Amino acid sequence: MRISTRAQRIEPFYVMEVAKAAGALAREVAHSDRPMIFLNIGEPDFTAPPLVQEAAARAVRAGATQYTQATGLDHLRERISGWYKQRFNVDVPARRIVITAGASAALQLACLALIESGDEILMPDPSYPCNRHFVSAADGKAVLVPTTAEERFQLTAAKVEATWTDRTRGVLLASPSNPTGTSIAPAELRRIHEAVSQRGGITLIDEIYLGLSYDDAFGQTALAIDDNVISINSFSKYFNMTGWRLGWLVVPEALVPVVERLAQNLFICASTVSQYAALACFEAESIAEYERRRAEFKARRDWFIPQLNALGLNVPVVPDGAFYAWADCTGFAEKLGISGSWDFAFETMKRAHVAVTPGRDFGTAQTAKFVRFSTASSMAHLQESIERLRAMAENRAQ
Repeated sequence: MRISTRAQRIEPFYVMEVAKAAGALAREVAHSDRPMIFLNIGEPDFTAPPLVQEAAARAVRAGATQYTQATGLDHLRERISGWYKQRFNVDVPARRIVITAGASAALQLACLALIESGDEILMPDPSYPCNRHFVSAADGKAVLVPTTAEERFQLTAAKVEATWTDRTRGVLLASPSNPTGTSIAPAELRRIHEAVSQRGGITLIDEIYLGLSYDDAFGQTALAIDDNVISINSFSKYFNMTGWRLGWLVVPEALVPVVERLAQNLFICASTVSQYAALACFEAESIAEYERRRAEFKARRDWFIPQLNALGLNVPVVPDGAFYAWADCTGFAEKLGISGSWDFAFETMKRAHVAVTPGRDFGTAQTAKFVRFSTASSMAHLQESIERLRAMAENRAQ
């Protein structure tokens, strides 16, 4: 059977390969005194709050399970618009919001609508691997631009200008970012968008962790810049609805019918039950619960990052959002006779029964030195993982 070149361009998602190995080992040690602790997957340990679950059940009981329009329930689009106004004081008309089958569908729709074969999209290195594969699936090319800790592992306007060529179509950013949890300063983001706009390009920004910001200096939406910024968002992270597969896309008004036409053909619509459930996300009781959970994620970060640093797993930039720690494992690994983050991840899995994600997925600019820890797990699990990592180092030293 002949496989398309498009499919062959898509690399394995190594995060999931590591997860499979961790799952297999977890089954072996499930009944031991040290069951596997999973700090490798970016999924909140919280589930949808009660009002959201109840809204889903009501929708099923009422038979509200048929197709919606491709752009989503009007009421849900209005609720999201209201959230932007209430949370960020930004006016985002509901007519510019398209409900999608997760942020993945939003990214696919945006890329298919805007990228021609051979177009190049600038992205920071490191960055979330699936984002560059959405570009590739639209027959474009992701160009990874190396970044530094001093740049918060984000693109800068100067690097966008220096890297831009005749083939460049635009940029795909993420703020806060996976794997680093760092955001782009609003002033720098404006400069990036200005540089892109002056060259006739597009600014795509993944904002799925936007609600999980811990610093007012960064916790702002790029949609405040102007109506030409295209934002991808999701109910998975801040709203704790990962498996519900629901997201949204904010586009310039002229692009809405284009995206709608693509969505009609590729997805028909997002899950109707999930959409009705998501209406309850914006109730005062739900927002209060989400804010309580955000404070818990911040508390985990504030405890865990210093512990990693003390172990020699240096986190060069304290994340201002999301639930990740991007740690340089070089010194820790060398003391254990381990070379590189890939081997370190598997040794940590075997010796300490702690699953982490090696940097391999996220780019090529020094990513072999880094591992990503997810702090989406409970504080108890984070504390136990630190104890196991400390014991792992001490046992080797003996």
